[in-house]
Amino acid sequence: MNLWPLLGIAVVVAGFIARLNPLLVIVTAAGVTGVAAGISPSDVIAAFGKAFKDNRYISLVWLILPVIGLLEQAGLQEKARSLIARVRGATTGRLLLLYLVIRQITSALGLTSLGGHPQMVRPLIAPMAEAAAEARHGALPDGLQQSIRAQAAATDNIGLFFGEDIFIAIASILLIKGFLETNGIVVEPLSLSVWAIPTAVCALLIHGVRLWLLDGKIARAVQPDRE
Repeated sequence: MNLWPLLGIAVVVAGFIARLNPLLVIVTAAGVTGVAAGISPSDVIAAFGKAFKDNRYISLVWLILPVIGLLEQAGLQEKARSLIARVRGATTGRLLLLYLVIRQITSALGLTSLGGHPQMVRPLIAPMAEAAAEARHGALPDGLQQSIRAQAAATDNIGLFFGEDIFIAIASILLIKGFLETNGIVVEPLSLSVWAIPTAVCALLIHGVRLWLLDGKIARAVQPDRE
C-alpha cells in the first residue's frame, strides 16, 4: 500500500496552520498528492485544467465574490448611500418593499442569481436601506442599524424562497415531485408551480405589510435617543 499520497494532507494542515492562502494550499496539496502517487506533473496540471473546464459554470459563481470585494473597496456602498439619500420620498420600508417585489418576480422567472446576500444585499440593498433611514432621522444607533440589515437579508430570503417555487424547473419543484412519486403520488411540475402562486402572493402581502410598517418602527426607535 502506497501511503505517500497522504503527504497532501500534511501540506493542507501545515498551510492552514501557517495561515497561507487557502487556494494556494489546496492546489499545492493536490499537486503533492498527484506526484506522490506517481502521476507526472504535466498530467496533474492537465487534471486541474479538465476539472476547471468541467465545472467552469460553477466556478463563475466564485469569481463574482472578488469582483464584489473590489467594487466595495472602490466605494460601491458609499455611492449607493449617496444615491438613495438624494431620492425624495425614499424610505427604508419603501425601498425594501420594491426589492421584495423585484426579487420575487425575477425568482418566479427562474432568475434566482440576480439577488442574494453577497452580491446584492450586503453591498447595495442594506447600505441603501440604512441611508434612507439616516436621511430622515440622522445617525442611527447600532442596534437599529443591525435590525435594518436583518430586514434587508430577510426580504431577500422571503422573495427568493416563495418566488422560486413558481418556476417549473427549479430544484425544489423537482425535489417535491420526486418525493411524491416515491410515495405513489404522481404530480406534474406545472401543477406544483401553479399551487405555489397563492403562497407566494400571501408571502408578498404579509411581508409587504411588515415593510410598510417598518418606517414607523424606525421612527419610534430613534425618537427616545433624540430625547
